[in-house]
Amino acid sequence: MVMPLFSDGLTVHTQSHDYPIIIRAKSTIAEQIAPYISGRQVLIVSNDTVAPLYLQPLQEQLAKRFTVAVCILPDGEQYKNQASIDQIYDALMAQHFNRDVTLIALGGGVIGDMTGFAAASFMRGVNFIQIPTTLLSQVDSSVGGKTGINHRQGKNMIGAFWQPQMVLADMSTLQTLPARELSAGLAEVIKYALIMDSEFLTWLEQNLPAMMALDLAILGEAVKRCCEYKATVVAQDEREAGLRALLNFGHTFGHVIETHEGYGNWLHGEAVAAGMVQAAKLSQKMGWLSVDDVERIKHVLKLANLPTEPPPIAVDTALDLMGHDKKVKQGQIRLILLKSLGQAVLTDDFEASLLTEVLS
Repeated sequence: MVMPLFSDGLTVHTQSHDYPIIIRAKSTIAEQIAPYISGRQVLIVSNDTVAPLYLQPLQEQLAKRFTVAVCILPDGEQYKNQASIDQIYDALMAQHFNRDVTLIALGGGVIGDMTGFAAASFMRGVNFIQIPTTLLSQVDSSVGGKTGINHRQGKNMIGAFWQPQMVLADMSTLQTLPARELSAGLAEVIKYALIMDSEFLTWLEQNLPAMMALDLAILGEAVKRCCEYKATVVAQDEREAGLRALLNFGHTFGHVIETHEGYGNWLHGEAVAAGMVQAAKLSQKMGWLSVDDVERIKHVLKLANLPTEPPPIAVDTALDLMGHDKKVKQGQIRLILLKSLGQAVLTDDFEASLLTEVLS
């Protein structure tokens, strides 16, 4: 039985087109997404972890109405690269699929980002649908149209803005998510509270135990709130010209960790968690946050079983990696910091010595 968690859906408004975010539990995925498939050709892209769990019923149901092909990629951030994109292209070409094809991303953020980038670039742009199966991808990466792959010198350095036709977040997929991956997703949930809504931070402090215990209704409420926040931002700044950059709180520091440690050794959410603490410490050194604020951030991250300290990285190495960040402008590192809990700012107006203190 389909169990709607919410009576009203969400809509993301962008310059290219509007699309819905549907949040459900125990839904028949094919029924939910079929109305958003244009044409008769479908390529489902998944990985070797998610496919055994959810691919067969989706493939069988869609095959009754569409010509369906499948591309299974290896699982892991380390495979978010051009070689995997080429595998998607190969699958499309082997089927002689054309601009009428719809790509379906069945998996977490890595699969969603790569499928979206393949859709943006195949025949200069075809439709795609997001079916995020991790908490991190449900609350963040599946919404807003940022797609791409990693380069050995920097994360997400190659990509495109390409909006999906719809996003289906089925909460029941979180029941097969490893605990470490659930925690990684909670880092992005906590991020929204820190940058946009201090009342949501209080709500999280009260409800994180239930979320860790896989209470699907509570998780669904968190996903809905995060998607509402992100949809509001994306509608105002689809291509990250300004406001949308605030959604990268903790990411500049976190990407240093991911790149330095090797993609996949620290999960994205784990690196962002430690990065948010570093950004909070810099905010405190600038007089914006109190010591108690920083400790509160660390406490809520610990409730979600997330790290609050980065691995040891030489300051010069960290600064060099930060120099590859997409927010660098005219050679100046720009960071998202907190003016207060629930209020973020993008700034390059900080003393280099303070950043060095935080990194060391």
